[in-house]
Amino acid sequence: MEAIWLYQFRLIVIGDSTVGKSCLIRRFTEGRFAQVSDPTVGVDFFSRLVEIEPGKRIKLQIWDTAGQERFRSITRAYYRNSVGGLLLFDITNRRSFQNVHEWLEETKVHVQPYQIVFVLVGHKCDLDTQRQVTRHEAEKLAAAYGMKYIETSARDAINVEKAFTDLTRDIYELVKRGDITIQEGWEGVKSGFVPNVVHSSEEVVKSE
Repeated sequence: MEAIWLYQFRLIVIGDSTVGKSCLIRRFTEGRFAQVSDPTVGVDFFSRLVEIEPGKRIKLQIWDTAGQERFRSITRAYYRNSVGGLLLFDITNRRSFQNVHEWLEETKVHVQPYQIVFVLVGHKCDLDTQRQVTRHEAEKLAAAYGMKYIETSARDAINVEKAFTDLTRDIYELVKRGDITIQEGWEGVKSGFVPNVVHSSEEVVKSE
């Protein structure tokens, strides 16, 4: 039987090249860590179901973007059709942290007229001895932009599930409150397979 899901959320993962975006996504969607990862060319696509409450599942479409400048024009096109995002920096690479502001400014321009719910992710927290960014300054930056902050490690599977599920729950709450709505021509949020308890047949949306 096809899995039942209430909504589909499209998420985008952005940040500088080599901060570990693809590794984080693969750990979340495939449960594995690749020691060697080729740079993403353009955009890669992954998906997974997340159960946010007993019996309530959300289908995540996750877009893995290239961090390199030469692919930026391709990745920008995916901003406006995303409802949520993980903005990664590498805790051992201060430059990647300093570029967080630039990434946020860029998304703000290209996401109009919609908005993206972001979480700031300090990745590679297993390399704590090589840390160049303190947790305190990262939390301070996240707070300044109204984001949550979490530290993750794809290699050691630390907070990978939590990063994606917390973001999914936050978006779900905004959808429930009506702050984020399904809109024609926008791919950010879509209705999914709904259980039979729904009385109106119009609300049951068949998916391919």
